[in-house]
Amino acid sequence: MSGVAAVADQGQGGAGGIPRSRAYRGPALFANGFRPFFLLGAIQAGLSILVWLPLFYGELRLSSAFAPRDWHVHEMLFGYLPAVITGFLFTAIPNWTGRLPIRGAPLVTLVMIWIAGRIAVTFSAVIGWWLAMLIDASFLLLVAAAAAREIAAGRNWHNLKVVALVALLLAGNVAFHLEAHLTGNADLAIRIGIAAVVMLLALIGGRIIPSFTRNWLVRENPGRLPVPFNRFDMIVVALGALALAGWIVAPDNRMAGAALAIAGLMHLVRLVRWAGDRTLRERLLTILHVGYFFVALGFLLNAASAFGLVPPSAGIHAWMAGGAGIMTLAVMTRASLGHTGQALTASVPTQAIYAAIIVAAVARICAVIHTAQSEWLLHVAALAWVAAFLGFALAYGPLLLGRGALRRVG
Repeated sequence: MSGVAAVADQGQGGAGGIPRSRAYRGPALFANGFRPFFLLGAIQAGLSILVWLPLFYGELRLSSAFAPRDWHVHEMLFGYLPAVITGFLFTAIPNWTGRLPIRGAPLVTLVMIWIAGRIAVTFSAVIGWWLAMLIDASFLLLVAAAAAREIAAGRNWHNLKVVALVALLLAGNVAFHLEAHLTGNADLAIRIGIAAVVMLLALIGGRIIPSFTRNWLVRENPGRLPVPFNRFDMIVVALGALALAGWIVAPDNRMAGAALAIAGLMHLVRLVRWAGDRTLRERLLTILHVGYFFVALGFLLNAASAFGLVPPSAGIHAWMAGGAGIMTLAVMTRASLGHTGQALTASVPTQAIYAAIIVAAVARICAVIHTAQSEWLLHVAALAWVAAFLGFALAYGPLLLGRGALRRVG
């Protein structure tokens, strides 16, 4: 996946391979794919959880065709995450292909379609589930098509596997609407969507984490370096894919659980090979390793669930609140700094964001396992999640809007 590491480490038109594009005179927010999608994805992630708690306790009702739990899961899995993934992809693809970035009117159109999807899902009981599905699914369909077109035009064929995972996420979204309408819940589709996200984390994280770590260690802390991506990583990713396939079909099956356990242990070994223990001086790097730890933990907790040792949602929240939540904020902060000419170091607000999302992930997993303490742990997890994502929007919003440097506190 040549050029992935440059996404978060190079500014526009710099030496990292991003092409110098034609002059752009529109709003700064639509000059790069990461700007609107990181900002709006963070806002949506925070606001959705603010709505979810009163919805969970029956204090609020939405005009959605989805059951409350399914609305919550959908807006996390097929709302905020696709926005962040799109922001990353549209920033990475020019590095991969040498082509001009998607910006201006085409980017505005995609943003408006994403917003329309959020509205359609929330009011799907009013407009009809099928129309909501068409509006909502059209976003990922267009993103996959645009990404495939750019990669094909740049003859960067080996990165089509990322587009394939986006297409799998799209399939999960369509299946979610259909399953929820036909059966009243969307359990199978949820697992398909989660599996696509976990594979994206494993594939992209396995490229950028050791690359960023190596670059910093060579410069700042010479000594043991991460092992570069090699055949071992390919085996780990393949084992993870097989384990996830078994989990999708039969999450309670013990053979599937054994496969998940093996995959989780292999992902832990993979993580240890990346020398994350030597990055503690730079939180911008350390947080990437922490996020990937939750990916491995998700495999292990879902394995434990298959053997009846923990509830099923413990592993799911390790993957989603931990792996996805932490990794997306890690990439969003790093890419926003790198592509706006800021120093690649974690400021006080950035470190506060990282602390909040780790608290959210740990509290959410513990709320599942320690049922006697679940109520207050749920509140801690929700408030910490909101603080992390709305904190990102407040701290990085001016930067993404093109209104100056990152706000620093302390």
